[in-house]
Amino acid sequence: MQIKASQKSKLLPQVGRSIILGEDKIALFLLSDGSIAAIEDHCPLTGGPVLEGIVSDHFLYEPMREYKISLLTGDIQPPDEGHMRIYPVTIIDDDVYIEVEG
Repeated sequence: MQIKASQKSKLLPQVGRSIILGEDKIALFLLSDGSIAAIEDHCPLTGGPVLEGIVSDHFLYEPMREYKISLLTGDIQPPDEGHMRIYPVTIIDDDVYIEVEG
């Protein structure tokens, strides 16, 4: 099910925006190439939010330990291990829709 999450024009480049859709807390990021990434806003390694992390290209550097997370796959990059849930994003006009289970 797709749910409208935001408007693209309201997102700042490489700055996270937190949204809550049902049970899911999600961090949205407008990337430097104009695409939008949506990832769960809960780190499996630290238990903290990732919203405040630093974005570089298609990677997010977790704010507490600075490990690297792919915003395309959700994979935590070596030497760390783990995976975070990513959400498919569709943009229609200026509206950002996120695919959630439901």
